[in-house]
Amino acid sequence: MAATEPGSFRDRDSRVVVSDDAIYRALSPEGAEDWEAFSASPLLEQLTAAGKVIGTREVDPSVLGESQDLLPTGITKVLEHDRVPFVSYPYEWTFSMLQDAAKLQLELGAAAIDSGLDLKDATPYNVQFIGSQPTFIDIGSFEKITEGEPWIAYRQFCMLYLYPLLFQAHKDIPFHPWMRGSIDGIQPIDAIKVFSLRDRLRRGVFLHTSLHARLDRRANKSGPGSAEENKTKRQVKPGQIKAQLESMNRLVSKLKWKAGETSWSGYRQSNTYSDEDDRRKQAFVGEVAAQLKPGLTWDMGCNDGAYSRIAAESSERVVAFDFDHATVEALYRSLREEGNTKILPLVSNLADPSPALGWRGLERKTLADRGAPDLMLALALIHHVSISANIPIADFLQWARDLETTLLVEFPKRTDPMVRALLANKHEGANPDYEEGNFERELEKRFEVERREELPSGDRILYLARPR
Repeated sequence: MAATEPGSFRDRDSRVVVSDDAIYRALSPEGAEDWEAFSASPLLEQLTAAGKVIGTREVDPSVLGESQDLLPTGITKVLEHDRVPFVSYPYEWTFSMLQDAAKLQLELGAAAIDSGLDLKDATPYNVQFIGSQPTFIDIGSFEKITEGEPWIAYRQFCMLYLYPLLFQAHKDIPFHPWMRGSIDGIQPIDAIKVFSLRDRLRRGVFLHTSLHARLDRRANKSGPGSAEENKTKRQVKPGQIKAQLESMNRLVSKLKWKAGETSWSGYRQSNTYSDEDDRRKQAFVGEVAAQLKPGLTWDMGCNDGAYSRIAAESSERVVAFDFDHATVEALYRSLREEGNTKILPLVSNLADPSPALGWRGLERKTLADRGAPDLMLALALIHHVSISANIPIADFLQWARDLETTLLVEFPKRTDPMVRALLANKHEGANPDYEEGNFERELEKRFEVERREELPSGDRILYLARPR
């Protein structure tokens, strides 16, 4: 069954349709002309072969049936795209992921100029990660260049790419809440408030933030320019746009974020359970993954990704989640260095997951709405969810059950040193539901427990459970 992708309505010449086994893009007559120009150039084949642009081919428009009303001017051509294994959003990426997506955007923009094309927008929502590989998915963004026009996506690039990167690089301010707070990004007049007078002298801040904010304030006071003023705007040559894109790429490439150490850096190596416990956990994960051979595995609270890597040996894809930005950043950098395209690392807090965003809450989906896993790893996790975030054991297990996923979960008993440390900060009798017997009762209400193994320390238990 096919359904229109709600997040694709903003482009009047291109609309995405999702079916059970394919991803299609409907093109208007004008969009079809742009596609013909792009596909006729050697650029499409080069970028697709390099993994920089999603695999795309033209198909018979009849695959969409009676869908001519998808676009205001009707459908002229239909494309089919390769499917992205798991959709992620910029507010779930690390600094280097957003930086790499920005560099790809700028690289494609410069390459398009040489083929008589440009990119009509510059949003990170047009990029998806295949493991550690950023891939551009919005074929409809390529259009024939309009002579004399400036880089029309410059403002959008600043708001959705540059300002978040500058916040993290220069001020060590996480960009995730800002990008979750507005689907359109950070306004220049808001961005400039973050930077001190000294900051405004840093590379990129004065030109792309201070001046940009000043122009916005002036425009807000004077209103839109007159038609006569618009006629006299300076004509910009394609070569000048390319130079601007390359200059921005150099700026973005030089930005650095020193993540530093957090309480979660090296957590797996320095935690309180024994090496023998760790070896048994690794063996357990490897055996379960080899048995199930899951298409998609989620590793919740992945830390350094050690168990993600084990699961990836028998999974088609693994999404590795952790709320600690620095830890996920280190994991992404190592995966990128390896060229690993099986593991996708994301910054995500299970107690405060990504919400539905955009028009009618449909443009950006919740975690569960993007596709449930075949296998979920919840190792060294539930005590943090239950005790630190005060989420009831039953609620966590019901959430996993609603996903209809096979669950590999670790339960640290109240005798475990980490559990004792978490409870030490609470009043007597706190979290009474966090108890081995209650956990097993709630688990068995929702899942069929296939395997139970107590780790050698005696403080932790592993369970393999399938939904009832």
